[in-house]
Amino acid sequence: MYAAPRFFFTRLQYESGDWDVDQRMPVNVLNSLIEYTTLKVDTQENIIPLGSDKIFSCPFCYLSGHKLVEFTAAERTNFEKYVRNGGFVFVDDCNHDIDGLFAKSFESQMEVIFGANALKKIPNNHPIYSMFFKFDGPPTTSQELNGWGDDIVHDYLKAIEINGKIGVLYSNKDYGCEWDYDFRNKRFYKIDNTRFSVNIVMYALMR
Repeated sequence: MYAAPRFFFTRLQYESGDWDVDQRMPVNVLNSLIEYTTLKVDTQENIIPLGSDKIFSCPFCYLSGHKLVEFTAAERTNFEKYVRNGGFVFVDDCNHDIDGLFAKSFESQMEVIFGANALKKIPNNHPIYSMFFKFDGPPTTSQELNGWGDDIVHDYLKAIEINGKIGVLYSNKDYGCEWDYDFRNKRFYKIDNTRFSVNIVMYALMR
């Protein structure tokens, strides 16, 4: 379905909410793919409206925000068609708050599109945690530890699976903020916190 010569990172633009968050994050993820893998990478972030048919040529999509998620009819149709036909969407809640507006409204949209209980916790031994680097579950973010959001460390990710493979990976952990830093500061990190993004992308491409 996605025979692109190079991997490109696509951010989904949706009409409600604030889709353009953590603007430095994609560059850092792409840098890590170049640093750790042999994947051919397009270093320019790709921004596509969710309601556009261009989404169907994307190997990997990212959707995030803090505010209301209320898809238009075209956005809802494209989201479902993309996922059911083998697409992969990583959705990250910038509020890292299971009771926040983004979380509640996005989960409601998933229920409308895919049905009640389609979005389920994945086990911490899921293949996504060992696809490239080895993790015992989803890495904790500094945002979860600093006393804002719901002040809970979420020890799980959720997903919607299609034919036994993740089509929508959903996080309340705010990885976007965790990976949104000036690239020149990366050398000060004892452990590179973008390594899990490599797992996510490689899983999306190798399912």
